[in-house]
Amino acid sequence: MEKTGKIIDGAKISEEIRQGLRREVEALASRGVTPGLAVVLVGEDPASQVYVRRKNKSCVDLGLASFSHELPADCTQDRLLGLIAELNADSRVHGILVQLPLPKQIDEHKVLLAIDPDKDVDGFHPVNVGKMLSGEPGFLPCTPAGCQQLLIRSGYNPDGKHVVIVGRSNIVGKPLAAILMQKAPGANATVTICHSRTRDLPSITRQGEILIAAIGVPRFIKADMVKEGAVVIDVGVNRVADATAKAGYRLVGDVDFEEVKAKVEAITPVPGGVGPMTIVMLMKNTVQSARRTLEEA
Repeated sequence: MEKTGKIIDGAKISEEIRQGLRREVEALASRGVTPGLAVVLVGEDPASQVYVRRKNKSCVDLGLASFSHELPADCTQDRLLGLIAELNADSRVHGILVQLPLPKQIDEHKVLLAIDPDKDVDGFHPVNVGKMLSGEPGFLPCTPAGCQQLLIRSGYNPDGKHVVIVGRSNIVGKPLAAILMQKAPGANATVTICHSRTRDLPSITRQGEILIAAIGVPRFIKADMVKEGAVVIDVGVNRVADATAKAGYRLVGDVDFEEVKAKVEAITPVPGGVGPMTIVMLMKNTVQSARRTLEEA
């Protein structure tokens, strides 16, 4: 029988977190507060539309108020900034998420800066990035926070481990490194970041007791790049052509799953690994924001 690593089930773990969030939402409702998430979509990018629908569905499932705003692809920057100002001032809205990418006529940086840091449930505002780096309480970016929870809740606490992250984006690689190196429970890891300019990449990835792939290249991580008995978290979601699939494509990760799974202690699948965690952490941040408004009242 072929050896295979444990499959880390993101759907199952995200549901465990949802159960806790449902109780929190009920407790807030008893005090007259319904957490509210506003999602802004500019244009008609198919992938973005799918994400927005999933977020709205999650809000309904958990009892959150969902405010959807769809703007045309030729929307001006001033119009979008005006909408954000309205949402900042709306007491029913505890979290604001502007779906990226944005059309080229809009400056993403200015848009992110315009969001009230206390409603920045994506965790991308410089104020929240600064809090994350210094270890202060704040909103953590959803995908990196989801990766950390996957590790902790599946019994692979990063504490004292060597974590190798492949990818240095502002969305996953950098914030995940910052989270896992903190002097805090579920962190305390020794973190190495690899990227496109890293020399002899396989020799470094093989050092990782925990290896996290977040580069956006289908099946990039092969078995010879992975330490025997490592734990592998695959953040990548890539569409590859597949004539046998109804949609004409299928989703694969940044890790060659079939090749790597026989060598590792545990691995996340794609889909069904990190993806469900990203959305549930967004819900968690929104509930956290609503709770904070009560505490400050």
